[in-house]
Amino acid sequence: MSEFTHFDEQGRAVMVGVGEKAETRRVAVAAGRIRMQPATFAMIRDGAAKKGDVIGVARLAGIMGAKRTADLIPLCHPIALTKVTLDFTLDEAASAIDCAASAETVGRTGVEMEALTAASVALLTLYDMCKAVDRGMVIESVRLLEKRGGKSGHWQGE
Repeated sequence: MSEFTHFDEQGRAVMVGVGEKAETRRVAVAAGRIRMQPATFAMIRDGAAKKGDVIGVARLAGIMGAKRTADLIPLCHPIALTKVTLDFTLDEAASAIDCAASAETVGRTGVEMEALTAASVALLTLYDMCKAVDRGMVIESVRLLEKRGGKSGHWQGE
């Protein structure tokens, strides 16, 4: 990429025009991690948190976040998502939970921001639900892993 696409010739912020683009199936996968104290991790793993199924709530929050991305990120297009999934992997050795979020659509613009938002909101929800016992949790490594579809084709991170 040689230039930012969300600015016009005068440097003003603009929503990128996608009306001329072809509709294609578009998929994006994003991920992130939250680290915590071993006792907090055990509470989540064992389902012993006072607030209930912490991961189940985080999954729903991530889906809701993906659906509201255009309300949160000023220049994102509102798009019709066809699928959003969130998977959580518990890493006991690191007292961490990894979240992978996938977003799909058939449309004229990609779903990278929706996948990134889903992962971020899910991790923030985990923090919110457990902050009473562990305010030192760290959310890290939120990133795009892969995107497919559209003019630029397939991209995969390292």
